[in-house]
Amino acid sequence: MHRLTLAMFWLILGTWLVPAIAQPAEEAQKTPQGTWTATKAEHDGKAADDVVGNRLSFTGNRFQIQSKDGKPLYAGTVRVDPSAKPAAIDFEHTEGTLKGKAWKGIYTLDGDTLAICDNAPNLDKGRPVAFEAKSGSGYVFITFKRAKP
Repeated sequence: MHRLTLAMFWLILGTWLVPAIAQPAEEAQKTPQGTWTATKAEHDGKAADDVVGNRLSFTGNRFQIQSKDGKPLYAGTVRVDPSAKPAAIDFEHTEGTLKGKAWKGIYTLDGDTLAICDNAPNLDKGRPVAFEAKSGSGYVFITFKRAKP
């Protein structure tokens, strides 16, 4: 009887510990790193073709956005909260015309596809709650593919 109780204890403890130990690695996989190319973009219910081809790079807690012809557009620090539902992302600008301002957004990462919806066009708007940029929303919704090295 004692062995059965001890075995049950370890089984229950293991059931709780495995997800707790696995969570940090799982969360790390949900954090975007590397370089991404915009493949589709929508702003206020309309296609934002001028954004398609731009590149977004993440290195540690830094981000940089370059135009399709390689010109720097924005740069700063990025904060992500993959545990938020939906996952949250903040772009805090440390250079250029937006220095001291931040875009608040949400993101989803699925393999080599990254989708971000944020308030970049209208900083007065709060963080979006859905992956859409309807007319009058003040949001932009961009889909990226991981850039090949």
